[in-house]
Amino acid sequence: MSLTTINNTDTAQLTSLFEDCCCAPKWIEGMVNAHPFATPQALLAAAKSSFSSLTEADWLTAFSGHPQIGNLDTLHEKYASTSHTASNEQAGMSIAETSTLQAMLELNQQYLERFGFIFIVCASGKSAQEMLTLIKARINNERSTELAIAAGEQAKITQLRLEKLL
Repeated sequence: MSLTTINNTDTAQLTSLFEDCCCAPKWIEGMVNAHPFATPQALLAAAKSSFSSLTEADWLTAFSGHPQIGNLDTLHEKYASTSHTASNEQAGMSIAETSTLQAMLELNQQYLERFGFIFIVCASGKSAQEMLTLIKARINNERSTELAIAAGEQAKITQLRLEKLL
């Protein structure tokens, strides 16, 4: 999609387009209000700026737009509408050994119980083993630390989705 097309898209369609990149309403509103964008870099800068105003509740909403890492059934079923922007984000998990997937699912559950939100990582380009190592390293963090890390990962994911969009 070209920047011109994005800039000429009506508000309802633009909202839907940005929602496929990040489902936090406050972030979407910031993006809609920031358009039209002079350059692709301006669009990415607006995304970063919109993230800076999010509260914990906004981040938790954004996280809810993701399937659990390693839960391939959820990835394919529940998140089919974002497949064009989220394609191949968990490719490393799709070829993982059963034992790795099982360990990931168990740690995901522990993580969810500990922090109250799912494990968020920018999975693009990462192997299943790398993601398993990351969740093991992060599961003992303080909640505030983990929320900040997850927010940074959400921003990376959104940037990749916006770049794919362009």
